[in-house]
Amino acid sequence: MLLVLSSLSCYRSQVRAGVRWDMANLGGEDLRSQEGESFLYFAYGSNLLTERIHLRNPSAVFCSVARLQDFKLDFGNPQGKTSETWHGGIATIFESPGDEVWGVVWKMNKSNLSSLDKQEGVKSGMYVPIEVNASTQEGKEITCRSYQMTNYERAPPSPQYKKVICLGAKENGLPLEYQKKLNAIEPNDYKGKVSEEIEDIIKKGEAKPH
Repeated sequence: MLLVLSSLSCYRSQVRAGVRWDMANLGGEDLRSQEGESFLYFAYGSNLLTERIHLRNPSAVFCSVARLQDFKLDFGNPQGKTSETWHGGIATIFESPGDEVWGVVWKMNKSNLSSLDKQEGVKSGMYVPIEVNASTQEGKEITCRSYQMTNYERAPPSPQYKKVICLGAKENGLPLEYQKKLNAIEPNDYKGKVSEEIEDIIKKGEAKPH
């Protein structure tokens, strides 16, 4: 069941969040009783970068910088298989008391739900969709869709994957201390190229004034 959103103001605000797996019984008055054409998606990996998310999901509109409390960012090979797109570990999150994961909330048309699920490899079991219950600084509860790997082997990201995440974090103004942590991630030693479209968005991201 996809919980959708008909109208919700977008905030550039800090979000304190928890995660719920039972999509049918989520709280949040905005999503409980409304049937709309859009939904909120919390991105913490390559989809932090506007150019990247728009490759497959052109309806995505920036809403806010967000935080997942008591979660930690990790990288790995889903089902033990190295990503053919990125040539290294890809991002996921796991529960870790005292840690936090920063990201971006995108408002998206639900016509892009299938393309987002496809990008995240839901059908093949790469990621599973989760619902994140979030609270803004203004005290408003929102619910976002996100994704998590449940079966993976830890592995460092490729230099290109790390670059896309860091560019997205900088572009959208994630906290500087968190950006420093992202920049400090040790990538793998992959020396080749990724796809032409990914190389292109990296060039575009690097060329943007920040």
